[in-house]
Amino acid sequence: MTHIGFNKPYLTGKETEYITDAVASGKISGNGKYTQWCQQFFEQKYAFGKCLLTTSCTDALEMASILINIQPGDEVIMPSYTFVSTANAFVLRGAKIIFADSNTENPNVDASKLESLITPKTKAIVPVHYAGIACDMDMIMDLANKYNLYIIEDAAQAIDSFYIGRDGVRKALGSIGHLAAFSFHETKNIISGEGGMLVINDKQFASRAEIIWEKGTNRAAFFRGEIDKYGWVDVGSSFLPSEVIAAFLWAQIEQLNKIQEKRKIIWDQYYEGLKKATVKGRFKLPQIPNYATNNAHMFYLVFESLEKRDECISRLKNKGINAVFHYLSLHKSPYYNEKYLGDDLICSNQYSDRLLRLPFYYELSDADLKLIINVIKE
Repeated sequence: MTHIGFNKPYLTGKETEYITDAVASGKISGNGKYTQWCQQFFEQKYAFGKCLLTTSCTDALEMASILINIQPGDEVIMPSYTFVSTANAFVLRGAKIIFADSNTENPNVDASKLESLITPKTKAIVPVHYAGIACDMDMIMDLANKYNLYIIEDAAQAIDSFYIGRDGVRKALGSIGHLAAFSFHETKNIISGEGGMLVINDKQFASRAEIIWEKGTNRAAFFRGEIDKYGWVDVGSSFLPSEVIAAFLWAQIEQLNKIQEKRKIIWDQYYEGLKKATVKGRFKLPQIPNYATNNAHMFYLVFESLEKRDECISRLKNKGINAVFHYLSLHKSPYYNEKYLGDDLICSNQYSDRLLRLPFYYELSDADLKLIINVIKE
């Protein structure tokens, strides 16, 4: 029987060569040449502020929570339709999470509904760029300026994706908010197995971020020769990844354009192959707003009902094809259900029940794509 997995990590062929080089250098604990090369690449290519590699996107979000000084009782607004890390980073510091509903057009947060959720206790909004598609960042930044809030972009899925502002200027996702978090988990466009990055666009956080990154010490400044000794100067944790992870990521970065070109071809093949099938009304294809670009992170369908989605999963599985649903609304989760006192989030619930992600990876063949499309059409 055919077997088409949901995800397959793509290796460029240079990963082990660079890891061997990192090991041979004797500097494998982190913040060596590969770490610095990766960080400089992102700063220069996407006009990000200071970049710090982390062991995960979760860690980057936790650093952001520390940097904006989240205290018990502070409120943080975010979509309910997101991964648990988005919320956990702030819950760990004592924040109350205020969940917002998604758009009718796509799973991103409905920016038009955010203002009604803001209270004197609101400290931050965390927009999640689902599937690498931009949230309405002009509207969100307007709220930040009006109410003096921090914006932390959860850009876990959004590397190499852009927002086109109302001024016509194209900005990389992750370069707009005060802080941003990226993921290099093996399911992402470029990977390091596990791994992430914090982007610090607000300069007031830059020096403290490095201290938090280095377990609350000013060790990085010591190694640059800026101080004659280092010590414990702030809270922090072990957020800095090893040089082995950075070396792996560098091999991926070198092939970023090639990877992105292929992923966009796959995305377009899905779209073209399935768009005629939508006339039957069983499912909808991804909708990309005119202010967003597409980084081909994933391809998903939104079915008319839970039953139709589950039927499609079953039929694909019978053909050896692994398609999966995605997030369950966090406001309905066992952990938060009793804490949640807001409105029912209708769109978020619908995406939980109806969204289906199709297999998507660099080495997905034309024959496999054709099979997947044909099974869905049937």
